[in-house]
Amino acid sequence: MPLIGEAFSSAVRPVLRGQVGAVSAAHPLAVSAGQEMLARGGSAADAAIAAQAVLCVLMPDACGLGGDMLALVQTPGAAAQAVNGTGAAPMRLSRVSDDGPDSITVPGIVDGWCCMSRLHGLVPLAQVLEPAMRLARSGIRISASLSVTVAKHRERLLQGGAGGWGLLGARAGDRLRQPELGALLECVGSAGRAAFYEGAAARRIAHAIGVLGGALDENDLAAHETVMATPIATCWDELTVSTQPPMTQGILLNMSVQALSRLGALDESVTDHAAIELTNAAFAFRDRVAEGPSLLEHALPIDLERASNRGGPRAYLHTAGVACADAQGMVVSSLVSVFDDFGSCVFVPELGITLNNRAGGFTAGANSAASGKRPVHTLAPVLLQTPQGTLALATPGADGQVQTLLQVLMGLHLDDLDLAQAIARPRWRSENGVLLIEQSHAAVDRLRARGHRLTPCTDGDLRFGSVVSAGHIDGEPIAVADWRRLAAAGVA
Repeated sequence: MPLIGEAFSSAVRPVLRGQVGAVSAAHPLAVSAGQEMLARGGSAADAAIAAQAVLCVLMPDACGLGGDMLALVQTPGAAAQAVNGTGAAPMRLSRVSDDGPDSITVPGIVDGWCCMSRLHGLVPLAQVLEPAMRLARSGIRISASLSVTVAKHRERLLQGGAGGWGLLGARAGDRLRQPELGALLECVGSAGRAAFYEGAAARRIAHAIGVLGGALDENDLAAHETVMATPIATCWDELTVSTQPPMTQGILLNMSVQALSRLGALDESVTDHAAIELTNAAFAFRDRVAEGPSLLEHALPIDLERASNRGGPRAYLHTAGVACADAQGMVVSSLVSVFDDFGSCVFVPELGITLNNRAGGFTAGANSAASGKRPVHTLAPVLLQTPQGTLALATPGADGQVQTLLQVLMGLHLDDLDLAQAIARPRWRSENGVLLIEQSHAAVDRLRARGHRLTPCTDGDLRFGSVVSAGHIDGEPIAVADWRRLAAAGVA
């Protein structure tokens, strides 16, 4: 499995080799922040936090301090660790919704940063958050896509109390300064979790929710804890795929990988069909992901000749990824999110943040809503152990994450592609019983012949994700980014 190809110039982004470390993230300025931490002598965890914080400034529609973070951390000579920086539903929960004040769970990202920094950081958190603070205070240029998203969700934001937010009055190309967010980042850097989950910040969060009729209060914030756990690992010949344990959908990728490996050698003409059917079958277990590794005992029966066109994966697009590696051997795979665009759209003006709507992830059965309970999360960062080293892989796309990552793994393991080629090649995405597919995909005719209801899409359509990857190959830090969206990679 040749993880690095020859040097080249093409539409396929090259795998970059570093000396001090490597970063891949959803925006070039996030990559720059990660590189800055590596240059200061920081670890991959420091680089990941710095990059995530910058994304929270740049992409308030996708992520923010009112949202969550999930990460997998691999350190040399130790077992991988899953950092669950997500929060629970309020203890006074009486109802849940997909939007507004009843959709909010305790934001987990800030405490997730504090835990990662304490356990794996080498640079003080105050310094790690400096690039994001600078950016919030000096201002960001409003992108055309962010301007469109604001316009689309203006009424939701106004209902959530964001009428005075400068973002609502900004146009594409304008500079947006976020002094309140900059001040919050500074407080978190100096005081840690207390700056968010206690005192004035907690009161302001609770007030913003309470005036709209929501239940989450200061007690919920004070009681929050980051969950540290062991990832779920699945072997596929010489590869080991590790994902976040519940409450995330990562187990659905483990189920798909295991089922595909048990099919043995498949003809090239059927591999995409098999993967589509297996991921669709795995999503039938979404409401049961709390069962964790025991789900691997369930077979995923499929028809290798005909498409089932069953339901399953849903149409969500959000989230931003960060992957980092350092010269000491640490690798971090992570995702940050507020769930839907701007989350719940409930705005906390004194902090400059919107709050997540993760309670919209509650469904039925084991994933039904309850006080103090975490809903199932779509976020599914991955660590991939290979004979040549450990790689971090992550992508936005909610239910599309499992499908996108499986296709990258198939490219590496079944099709003998290098990492850059596996990330760059055309993809499919099953969504609500329809198969979206990038129009240049080689299997379009084969999949149509097997009965898939195809919707060809322009190559690079947002629904096909945007993979970030960093890690070690033969002892050397590497990074590569998808050509889709604004993903970028850099090394130090």
